[in-house]
Amino acid sequence: MSSNPDWHTITIRVPFASAKHALIAMQAIQVDSELQAQAVKRSLSVEDDVLIATFDTLTVRLARLTVNAYLENVDLVVRTLQEFGAEAERRPL
Repeated sequence: MSSNPDWHTITIRVPFASAKHALIAMQAIQVDSELQAQAVKRSLSVEDDVLIATFDTLTVRLARLTVNAYLENVDLVVRTLQEFGAEAERRPL
C-alpha cells in the first residue's frame, strides 16, 4: 500500500469455512471506514476462503489498536456466521 518507510504494514489472513463466508465477512467489515483515515490505510480482499486484511499505519500503537478492533469485528462476524451461516449459504449474493 504505502511505499513510505515511516508506515508500519501488517497483513492478517483469516480462513473461513467457505469462500462465501469470507466474502460475507469482507462485506460486513468494509462498510466501516477507519476512524483515523489519514493515519490508517486498510485494504480487504478475499482469496478462496481466506479474508485478507492489510493495514498501513503511521505508528505501532495505531497498528495495535487497529488490528485489535479488526479482530473484534472478525470475531463478531464469525460468531454470527456460526449462528446463521447455514441460512447465508442458501441465499444468493
